[in-house]
Amino acid sequence: MAKEPRPLHGMTAAITGGARGIGRATAQAFVRHGMNVAVGDLDLQAARQTASELGPGAAAFALDVTDRDSFAAFLDGTEQQLGLLDVLVNNAGIMQIGRFLEEDDATARRQIDINLHGVIYGCKLALERMVPRDRGTVVNIASQAGKFGAPGGATYSATKHAVVGLTEAIRGELVIEGSSVEMAYVMPAVVNTELAAGTTQTRGVKKIEPHDVADAIVEALQHGIVDVWVPRNVKTINRVITLMPRRGSEAVGRLIRADKVLYDFDPAVRRDYELRASHCEPALDGDEEVAQIEERSSAT
Repeated sequence: MAKEPRPLHGMTAAITGGARGIGRATAQAFVRHGMNVAVGDLDLQAARQTASELGPGAAAFALDVTDRDSFAAFLDGTEQQLGLLDVLVNNAGIMQIGRFLEEDDATARRQIDINLHGVIYGCKLALERMVPRDRGTVVNIASQAGKFGAPGGATYSATKHAVVGLTEAIRGELVIEGSSVEMAYVMPAVVNTELAAGTTQTRGVKKIEPHDVADAIVEALQHGIVDVWVPRNVKTINRVITLMPRRGSEAVGRLIRADKVLYDFDPAVRRDYELRASHCEPALDGDEEVAQIEERSSAT
């Protein structure tokens, strides 16, 4: 007999990168389930706009996930305005893609700082609150690139592999220590957001929508799911592929064009996103990186 889903009504959640895309959709889903939601984002104006649309149970905060003090202030503000923290969704992340040998060091550092160090900060700061209370859940947004290395997105893939390993390791510590605090990581396929603009479509696994990921996060909270695949059937595909010899699994990847998702991209379509992402710290000095992005986009 299936367990009854855990009620979420009245819980308080904080979402990083909550003003757009998956973060925004997740905030909307949480509010529909009666949760209070803190929307944290580097773009405070966008966060305020999202929070105002969500209603009185939402609040907006400026947040730089690469700054520990900023992250701590975000969680302090959440608890002061909305109540003790029950859920943290580490969603903020960027994806700047291209050939590995053409990637400048600032782009690599930026992705590692936001996608990994930001998640580490969030986990530590949230667990410092949750563990003494013996309740709460941290949800880390990874990617299916965190299970399969994606050509064209080497550093991005590395950060998402790290998020998967980080979450599993923290969960293991909590289990050993007898804590009731839970961990989950979410591995979406390509999501129809600005982050994925201009990427290649795979065969057999279509782009999903942000609300699909949000619904999966809600389900994970309700049922205590640890590894969350979106869409769900990709988990079965992964199990089959991992049992195959490398030649076979790579052949399947080529057949469905999974190896080209980030490798064959449209620079002109990605231009606006890449420029916005390049302004996150650490940025290159001067206009060097902007010139690189402009050159790629104008070459198509």
